[in-house]
Amino acid sequence: MSTPPVPPTPPAPSTPPAPVRNWAGNLTYASSRIHRPADPDALRALVRDTPRIRALGSGHSFNRVADSDHDLVCLDGLPREIDVDPGAATVTVSAGTRYAELAAELHRQGFALANLASLPHISVAGSCATGTHGSGDRLRCLAAAVRGLELLGPGGETVRLGRETDPEVFPGAVVALGALGVVTRLTLEVEPAFEVSQRVRLDVPLAEAAADFDAVFGAAYSVSLFTDWSGGVGRVWLKHRVGDPEGSWAGGRPADTPQHPVPGMPAGPATEQLGAVGPWSERLPHFRSGFAPSAGEELQSEFYLPRAAAAEGFAALRGLGERIAPVLHISEVRTVRADDLWLSPAYGRDSVAFHFTWRRMPEAVAPVLAAVEERLAPLGARPHWGKLSTLSPADVAASYERAADFAGLLERFDPEGKFRNAFTDAYFPRS
Repeated sequence: MSTPPVPPTPPAPSTPPAPVRNWAGNLTYASSRIHRPADPDALRALVRDTPRIRALGSGHSFNRVADSDHDLVCLDGLPREIDVDPGAATVTVSAGTRYAELAAELHRQGFALANLASLPHISVAGSCATGTHGSGDRLRCLAAAVRGLELLGPGGETVRLGRETDPEVFPGAVVALGALGVVTRLTLEVEPAFEVSQRVRLDVPLAEAAADFDAVFGAAYSVSLFTDWSGGVGRVWLKHRVGDPEGSWAGGRPADTPQHPVPGMPAGPATEQLGAVGPWSERLPHFRSGFAPSAGEELQSEFYLPRAAAAEGFAALRGLGERIAPVLHISEVRTVRADDLWLSPAYGRDSVAFHFTWRRMPEAVAPVLAAVEERLAPLGARPHWGKLSTLSPADVAASYERAADFAGLLERFDPEGKFRNAFTDAYFPRS
């Protein structure tokens, strides 16, 4: 008796069959077609041959800015590139690289970025695309360090843009929400490596922080204030750049043991404190790269106000403190220097940023978030592009003087809307 033929084994799917969630777990991406090409040629072919596609970073956004109900592509499978040009004082880095990797390699070679965000775990391209920032009166958002970028356009073609070579469009193409194409490389400005020491001051009266805002936030190279808005006090993280003069402000009392930004949490994941001098890469973030800062069981919102509105922002949030605290892990206040990037929330104005790490209780958080926005919107609040907000997209877009110019870039770079999604359509509707 003859043996029946064995049917051919079907090819393994190139994308995971199961839905994928973001880091916080508060949303599931609409598409399960998430590609991870292993080489640049495969990426170019994928972009060229896919009708609708979006790049997905490290998943640290809390809204649908990176989502799509079509195809998504992750760049973390591509070869890593970290190429320092000492003469130009720049580094060119592959887009999927995370800041922890970049910072470690830069420091090894004797260089530094001027600024880092709280988490070193986030990707370079995703952070720049949404205007993510650290803190410091002299420090701009991370994207302001970009001097050049490469992206793949709708036909898979490489588009190169530079601050010096393309001054008319470059400021609109850096914080671009992934809507102009798939960014593959960025060139960032660097400087010689430096050292930082970190100290924490406890029980700082919020009234003092609001009244003496310039003194508090000018007391170190990078300053952050943590509070729950209900108790009338906060904790201030002071990151002193070695060689810089230290500010004279010394409110509250010095911490004599290491602290976590969230009171009561073990301090192990936090970067070293108590004045111990160390590399910039191990002090500017709040969290060590080798530790998960939390389990991801959280929601986040953030609002940038003009720096001149800082005291009014403090007063508004203290007035809501009893409502905020029960649904909050912690709130952080930071400062960001103005920049010229069209969609940066710090565009054209020195800013104070009020950040909220909420408990992952969406139904309880929603009315509190709405109340916060009701108080902060009249002060000129611009929400972080990658975090939760219920403000009207039309109102948010209206707060950006170059919004219409950015809408023009969308039509120029992506006339068929290959890289658009529902999020960008809401803020920048097609004409």
